[in-house]
Amino acid sequence: MSNQAQWEQVRAGKGFIAALDQSGGSTPKALKLYGVTEDAYKTEDEMFSLIHGMRSRIVNAPAFTGDKVVGAILFEMTMDRQIDGKPAATALWEDHHVVPFLKVDKGLCDAEGGVQLMKPIDGLDALLKKAADAGIFGTKMRSVISAANANGIDAIVAQQFEVGKQILAHGLMPILEPEVTISIADKAEAEDLLLAAITKQLDALPDDQQVMLKLTLPEVANQYQSLVDHPKVLRIVALSGGYNREEANTRLAQNKGIIASFSRALTEGLSAQQDDADFNSELSKTIDAIYAASVAG
Repeated sequence: MSNQAQWEQVRAGKGFIAALDQSGGSTPKALKLYGVTEDAYKTEDEMFSLIHGMRSRIVNAPAFTGDKVVGAILFEMTMDRQIDGKPAATALWEDHHVVPFLKVDKGLCDAEGGVQLMKPIDGLDALLKKAADAGIFGTKMRSVISAANANGIDAIVAQQFEVGKQILAHGLMPILEPEVTISIADKAEAEDLLLAAITKQLDALPDDQQVMLKLTLPEVANQYQSLVDHPKVLRIVALSGGYNREEANTRLAQNKGIIASFSRALTEGLSAQQDDADFNSELSKTIDAIYAASVAG
């Protein structure tokens, strides 16, 4: 990694990683929650311009700084756009001291074996080169576990690590995200299987390599403590996964050494109809609450 300051912030910075990476499929819902209905745009480009406006407003809020926000995960179209006249990744780091990450997956395959693997990421090498040139520090990619199926979970973790090694080869830090669906009846059992599968893959990594993990908040507090302490894990972040902000923060605070990487829980309560004072005040309270839960352990 060429930027030691970014590495140190990710490794030891206090706070959380903001997930600002809604893609084409999730953008309409994110905009609706923000108070922008589908009749406000006619084309995909107009839709992405509106969501970029929301993300820029968040990034430019006074509370959105490296003091409490360690990093931010961007969608590719966000990376390609500007914030205050600078490329988005440059603006994040130079103006706000927030480390930039990039979502690189292309969505999910159909469910099989209790999981949804990632679709093939066509053109990944070219995207990773583009990201490195743009000043991106690391990446994130998501797949989904919906049952405590050992074979399915082994497959999903193996895929995450396989692509993660490709990302490491480009000098970027991969965030591996095998999400466990929060509503399944056998969630705790799935998390036991996930812990075992991740540990096996980590133990097989070369000693000079590290990855990050983005995991669903577990049923058993400190379920992933051995991963937090593992020498091949730079940091573990947690997704809110559909829990509201209060529930997500409560669960997060019970897990030592794990910080937040929330999306919906970060933007909850924000609205396009708010003036800047109200918007900034609401976001400041949200950042304070997520920060407090992230450092509680």
